[in-house]
Amino acid sequence: MAILLFIVVLVVLIVVHELGHFFVAKWAGMRVEEFGLGYPPRALTLARVKGTEYTLNWLPFGGFVKIWGEDGEAEGHNSFVGKSHAVQALVLAAGIIMNLLFAWVLLSITLALGMPRELTSTEAVLAPDAHLVVSQVVAESPAALAGLLPGDTILKAEKDEAVFVGADSAAFTEFVANEGEEEILLTVLRDGAEVSLTATPEAGVIVADPERAALGVGISSVGTIRVSPLAAPIEGAKLTWLATGQVAQGLVHFFAGVFTFSADLSQVSGPVGIAGAVGEASQSGIVALLTLTAVISINLALINIVPVPALDGGRLLFVLIEAVTRRRIPERVAGAMNAVGFGLLILLMLVITGSDLLKLFA
Repeated sequence: MAILLFIVVLVVLIVVHELGHFFVAKWAGMRVEEFGLGYPPRALTLARVKGTEYTLNWLPFGGFVKIWGEDGEAEGHNSFVGKSHAVQALVLAAGIIMNLLFAWVLLSITLALGMPRELTSTEAVLAPDAHLVVSQVVAESPAALAGLLPGDTILKAEKDEAVFVGADSAAFTEFVANEGEEEILLTVLRDGAEVSLTATPEAGVIVADPERAALGVGISSVGTIRVSPLAAPIEGAKLTWLATGQVAQGLVHFFAGVFTFSADLSQVSGPVGIAGAVGEASQSGIVALLTLTAVISINLALINIVPVPALDGGRLLFVLIEAVTRRRIPERVAGAMNAVGFGLLILLMLVITGSDLLKLFA
């Protein structure tokens, strides 16, 4: 079931991506020869409308758009190379933009349905399932020495007769500071089981506030609260922007590691890992599945920006070079670079898939 869901998610995201190329190419007056669901060999032709064949193909892992002259093999006013460099770039960027817009739509829907997220103090009071979650632990801090881990849910904190329960992160921070440098008994939920830990706050743990006694943890109020249908698109745009920034940072860090041979493959997932994540998300409900799909869509968009031949980013780079030099890159050179780029991508995918399998059977 997880594999089937993964294929459905993959097909939807790739088709959305290709629809971006398709719509803008049509708008620009380019001749779109084929819009295919799945990859060849062709199973059947569904329709032929205004010069475009709509086909169904045997390999059900995505889709494609075939634009006349996109590989430089044909010229003319309605070919890809017959349009200005700005229009060519817009067609290439349209797939990336569509994936980001699709992520925005999905995240807006999840916010309207009720999505678990970080809450403000006011929202924490309103959300029935609000709880305190450890988001990060400072190395060698009292929290780290006590054994607190990111992902732990703090159920209760006790110091002598003082007891804290609730989901207000600011109130928890104040409770810890008010108790000074005295031992606090923490009851946390970890992997479905309650765990008791003791930690003693210390001054100087927080660089920005060295006089305050602190445990050295990042605490977030997390819960499910619905956003109104009118506010959901606005909040969805903010969340999409935030998620895009976080994904971009992760990709920059990963590719920097690839080129310096220091990439941590345990922090990335290929098809096997993503299929497992999709299966787990589907068991948590439609909101979790839509949220994961949105994140994958953002990843797909940003990966395509990478200026590697065979990706949209690489083709955009070719268009930029041609615009600056005012000379066409020879088809033989472009083809060879695309082949090398595609080979490197396949090699990277095989390595990541191997890492997925090792994690799966470890």
